[in-house]
Amino acid sequence: MKKTSLPKLIAAFVLAACFTTEKANAQSMHFSQYYNAPMLLNPANTALLPDNDYRVGANYRQQWASVPVPYKTFSAYGDLEAFRGESGTNWMGIGAAMFTDKAGDGDLALTRAEAFLSYHLMMGEQFMVSAGASAAYVQRSVNYDKLTFDSQWDGFGFNYQLPTNEKRGIIKTNYMDVAAGVNLAYLPGDNVYAKLGFGIANINQPKQSFYGQDVKIAMRPTANLDVLWRLSKTVILNPSVYYTTQQGAYEALYGTLFRINITPEKEGYGANQLILGGYHRIGDAAVGVVGFEFVGIQMIASYDYTISSLGNYNKGKGALEFSLVYVGSYDRSNRGRSNIHCPRF
Repeated sequence: MKKTSLPKLIAAFVLAACFTTEKANAQSMHFSQYYNAPMLLNPANTALLPDNDYRVGANYRQQWASVPVPYKTFSAYGDLEAFRGESGTNWMGIGAAMFTDKAGDGDLALTRAEAFLSYHLMMGEQFMVSAGASAAYVQRSVNYDKLTFDSQWDGFGFNYQLPTNEKRGIIKTNYMDVAAGVNLAYLPGDNVYAKLGFGIANINQPKQSFYGQDVKIAMRPTANLDVLWRLSKTVILNPSVYYTTQQGAYEALYGTLFRINITPEKEGYGANQLILGGYHRIGDAAVGVVGFEFVGIQMIASYDYTISSLGNYNKGKGALEFSLVYVGSYDRSNRGRSNIHCPRF
């Protein structure tokens, strides 16, 4: 591969995300640390762990702390490899995740429980193809007793004793959701790993309504490019891009992490690392990142600083986010992996 090929690939993907005609942010479930929510990003990421056997993680996000009722989002997940052959080059991934989100005075909430299945296949020494799918049970709820309506305005203020002519109490709606995705990974040598993924959520376009109406959730395609590039024995560059769109709205982030090895590699693990980075959510926020990795445990904190016109109202206070990820192996000797042309980072 020519030395200019990888930078051109990154630049092309970034430009594709930047030159988008619509300017809106899809308020689906999302994290600024999308790279630490792998299965929510794309089901094909399930157990995409060439150098490990299992992974568990959690994400927490508090958004718009300056508004009366902030948005709070939490996710936890786990995935593991299964049926890895003697060659170590092909395996199945099995995973599960849960996601909760609550916002507003009416406690508008979403709870999602999801199961994932994937398969990873090495195509020679430099390419890997992955495909995955997921099925989720989703429940949305809202507490109408905490909301106010125009019928309660008495001319001077809201009179909560007046009838609302709306539903009362906590109202719920449930549905099933299906997603799928594919990844193509490129492993040209010991110093570079690149992965390009495409996914689509809401394939079955489930119905969602608190009033029994025929309101469907539109399909939401996603694209993601992630690169690990060892610049030296100490510094690893990790640029990435994420893009998703739904019914004319979109969300696009790009940026990079710098992983700095601060100690030699441990037995069965990579080196301990200091993690620094920065990202830009187009039309919305600048994101600063800091974290560390220690014997398989990674902790990262990020902060979204609002740079859009919304900053005039929230004083730039976008979102605070934390992630915790642990990866491990059943057998630290890594038997069955000798045939995988995969760099260690």
